Amino acid sequence: MSQPSSQHQLIENHTVDYVPPAERHGKARDLFTLWFSTNIAPLPIVTGAMVVQVFHLNLFWGLIAIVLGHLLGGIVIALASAQGPQMGIPQMVQSRGQFGRYGALLIVFFAALIYVGFFISNIVLAGKSIHGIAPAVPMPAAIILGALSATAIGVIGYRFIHTLNRIGTWVMGSALLAGFIMMFGQDLPADFLTRGSFNLSGWIATVSLGVIWQISFSPYTSDYSRYLPREVGIARPFWATYFGATLGTILCFSFGAIAVLLVPEGTEAMDAVKQATGWMGPILMVLFLLNIISHNALNLYGAVLSIVTAIQTFASTWTPSIKVRVVLSGVILFGCCLTALGATADFISHFIGLILALLLVLVPWASINLIDFYLIKRGNYDIASIFAADGGIYGRCNPHAIIAYACGILVQLPFANTALYVGPYANLVEGADLSWLVGLLVTIPLYYCLATRGREQVQVAAWRIQ
Repeated sequence: MSQPSSQHQLIENHTVDYVPPAERHGKARDLFTLWFSTNIAPLPIVTGAMVVQVFHLNLFWGLIAIVLGHLLGGIVIALASAQGPQMGIPQMVQSRGQFGRYGALLIVFFAALIYVGFFISNIVLAGKSIHGIAPAVPMPAAIILGALSATAIGVIGYRFIHTLNRIGTWVMGSALLAGFIMMFGQDLPADFLTRGSFNLSGWIATVSLGVIWQISFSPYTSDYSRYLPREVGIARPFWATYFGATLGTILCFSFGAIAVLLVPEGTEAMDAVKQATGWMGPILMVLFLLNIISHNALNLYGAVLSIVTAIQTFASTWTPSIKVRVVLSGVILFGCCLTALGATADFISHFIGLILALLLVLVPWASINLIDFYLIKRGNYDIASIFAADGGIYGRCNPHAIIAYACGILVQLPFANTALYVGPYANLVEGADLSWLVGLLVTIPLYYCLATRGREQVQVAAWRIQ
């Protein structure tokens, strides 16, 4: 009796292995709903409120900075997403084609750490939301309930995640629109348009925040596009991801900024949302809770893929079964719940600060990944070599990528402004972390020069042999 195809199985049967053409399915528009719905959540709303509360911009200049930052950063996430249909493998596995089989392990480790960190932070946030909506549910039970719900979605996998976000796009999009109507349907405060003012440091900080927000998704975007048929090309996945990710975040950042302008100064962002949206407030809180759980499934899914990628690096013939993936998800769930249950009151802010500091390692990786795919190899990778025990044509380590990666991290340090480290030039523009820009400007040309020079040397050597 034949096995059901991956299109008809409840639980996804692929992990880090190649998705063959016969099992490809879906439409490019699914990427729009995934990234739009994923970003309709409390965290981007709270972050958007910072534009007014922390960076002290008025609404006009705040909105311009929000839009510009996300439109710029969205290019990175969209280019990464468009790789999925062409490769048919997860993003971290594809990194072997740039860094070599063992050279990719470092970024795989960082990616896994980021996924686990956000998973823990979000189950704490989900627990607080459940406890706030239903105070009779104790915090420990609420945390476990939120974690189990996200794990169930992550275990079922790719198709279920896409299905939930297709539904979520209509539900969350409609709720956000209703929230905007409620906010603008009331008398606006006298200082609604004049609270705050233009200041260069706050404006650049807001633009940088938008760019960094989008880049932070890049290590796993192609995980959710790798099942699409190769024939969808590059442009359709690019634009579907770009508009979904940027529109969702721009709306939520703007929602947060507008909400805090409608209430007295100093009001906490989510309290401002409840006050500013009237009777819609409690409904939005419930929907946000559901979206936190749905979004957190992406973090668990990415963590599992990253850990499997790391293990498979040393066991090239091993492809985990569904049972192994379920067990691994359970192990991650158990460890994360223990951490979350022992968390302090300020755990989320500290932990997110730690995770955002790790963006220092993502910027040079994203630079190398995109330059290699679009300009060096132009999408032509040998899948067999990516899974070969010795790295095939990509080898165990690619010194060009590793040198460029290390340099990309080091040049950011003097300009870094993170919870872990503040560089001597961190306040070049007060309040703005510009390390990402330095990382891009150095890593992109450095890797391109090293990679193309190395390729020319190989071609010259081959010519001399002939």
